[in-house]
Amino acid sequence: QVQLVESGGGLVQTGGSLRLSCAASGRTFSMYAKGWFRQAPGKEREFVAAISWSGDSTYYADSVKGRFTISRNNAKNTVYLQMNSLKPEDTAVYYCAADKSPWGTVVRVLYVYWGQGTQVTVSS
Repeated sequence: QVQLVESGGGLVQTGGSLRLSCAASGRTFSMYAKGWFRQAPGKEREFVAAISWSGDSTYYADSVKGRFTISRNNAKNTVYLQMNSLKPEDTAVYYCAADKSPWGTVVRVLYVYWGQGTQVTVSS
């Protein structure tokens, strides 16, 4: 069993930065690929970024490429999402998720563990 807890959300102005963290419990955390998703009011939950178990492979949605960076520290059982040059359209609840495969995927339904989410609000 894996439990995920996100932190680091908040209110920031356009152009600002935030760093989200996702702390995981469970001894097999380091073997799972991880992803970040987001859901804005009235919209579907969408893929943001993913990282393989080793950290060697990363994937990004086109809307965040070049602005967001996903990383992980398996020794700390934590995955991060560094968000720079934030825009109002980035406003959403951000969710951390774990995929039992080690490779990483953009496919939401393949993620089996989810955190509760953290709110990110970008003011214009």
